[in-house]
Amino acid sequence: MKLINAPYIDQTADWPTGCETVSAVMLLNFLGIDIGVKDFVDGCLGKRPMKRLSDGGLEGPDPRLFFAGDPTDPESFGCYSGVIKRALEKAFLQRGLAGEYEVVDLTDVPVETILTDYIDRDMPVVFWTSIDLKETIQGPDWRISGTGDTFHWISNEHCVLLVGYDKDKLIYNDPWTNNGVVTSDRELVEKRHKEEHSMAVGVRRTA
Repeated sequence: MKLINAPYIDQTADWPTGCETVSAVMLLNFLGIDIGVKDFVDGCLGKRPMKRLSDGGLEGPDPRLFFAGDPTDPESFGCYSGVIKRALEKAFLQRGLAGEYEVVDLTDVPVETILTDYIDRDMPVVFWTSIDLKETIQGPDWRISGTGDTFHWISNEHCVLLVGYDKDKLIYNDPWTNNGVVTSDRELVEKRHKEEHSMAVGVRRTA
């Protein structure tokens, strides 16, 4: 079994839709970077509001570009890997560490490769799955602000910090409801990961 001891942060009380953000901060804290979730949200995370339209529909940002809503709002949605990649890059830049770390979007990279290239090298990975491994739900849709295009959200979206594995299990820091370090069936985790566009973000030391 491989297991990385990474700091744990619970999202539930203050960041009910901030699983991606909290997972990213756990990674930064593991790297020895002293930053709290609020500072990361206020200083690094790109976010845009959601709004309810007169016809009952929704309008908001493209979550591939911005967090849809606010992590403090339980009615908000979340964001995809590109947003977290850029937020981590900004955090490194603000602390003069841009030359020491490379942030990598690992979307569509096979899980086995992530384990070999990151976990085996003692580097946790921000990893998308579903909340409590529940079945994902298609929708809702919303109109992307300023474009008129439609975005299709996949509900029960969740994000954790992948920290280990064995033959049949994946191990991760799950920030939801103070779940702590969770060991789950690898096949099911990978299934939910694939349903959420196989998204992940990793960091490489370059210095």
